[in-house]
Amino acid sequence: MTPPSTPWCQPVTLVGQHARLEPLALAHHDDLVDAVQDGELWRLWYTAIAQPQDMRAEIERRLSLQAAGSMLPFAVIAQSGALAGRAVGMTTYMHIDAPNRRLEIGSTWYRRAVQRTALNTECKWLLMRHAFEELGCIAVEFRTHFFNRASRAGIERLGAKLDGVLRSHQICTHPDAPGSLRDTCVYSIIASEWPSVKAHLQHQLARPR
Repeated sequence: MTPPSTPWCQPVTLVGQHARLEPLALAHHDDLVDAVQDGELWRLWYTAIAQPQDMRAEIERRLSLQAAGSMLPFAVIAQSGALAGRAVGMTTYMHIDAPNRRLEIGSTWYRRAVQRTALNTECKWLLMRHAFEELGCIAVEFRTHFFNRASRAGIERLGAKLDGVLRSHQICTHPDAPGSLRDTCVYSIIASEWPSVKAHLQHQLARPR
């Protein structure tokens, strides 16, 4: 396990034009409760998103994993528009493996109003830029449920490549899919690919929407 004192688990704020990623805190609770109700995101059976009444426990869970050295959680703050200054979702560096210079970007969700917008693209750009250029990552992973087609398409649009599918990887605990098994799609971007992926994302961000 990575000691929390390493830079990989030290809180950091990443700022872009559309989004600001700041260290997750209980102060974000009310915004996140409002955000998760936009689209009733917890109802998606192939995801694990906290219900409004469980949001405080979810924030505390992520912070405890940060203290243990395996996660660095962020609140996603909108930088413009009607939601400017408010938390509109969460994302993390998770499964941090500093000795092998790898991590996963995951446990990500956004309120419906900002899904498939420049904010989402910029969040991934900010996270990967920090991972590759500041932390010196060899590889950044993305994992998602086989049936989460929207997530898989979004990961592929980033330029990530499918490493494989972990079949019957986890037992699903969602009440709408009791006892089902999750096949997990594992994607990655490696350090040698980052310059091309970076150029692609910057091009996407520069396009008029």
